[in-house]
Amino acid sequence: MVNPVRPSPLDDPDYAEFAWGRYFRVMRWMGLLTLAVMAAAAYYLYAAVGLVSIHLYIAAMLGIGFTMMLMAALMGLVFLSSGTGHDEAVDNGLEQHVDDWWK
Repeated sequence: MVNPVRPSPLDDPDYAEFAWGRYFRVMRWMGLLTLAVMAAAAYYLYAAVGLVSIHLYIAAMLGIGFTMMLMAALMGLVFLSSGTGHDEAVDNGLEQHVDDWWK
């Protein structure tokens, strides 16, 4: 038996605007935190190894910044999907296939 398609709560424009607004607010805070961590890491590198090639500092800051923002974006999308009920609206049919397999 095929389950009817359930609409996602994100299909409602007002709710979607609220949810995406919350996501971008979290991203702004993570951007500020990332800048603070990058500044602390640059200070630590300077204190630990002194004045070396500028490429070390550029690479370290880009690596830290990209890693933290990628993590924030992906985890934010996970929280957006789960927190809005979008995950429950998806029907992958796995339960039906598992039941058929055990019979």
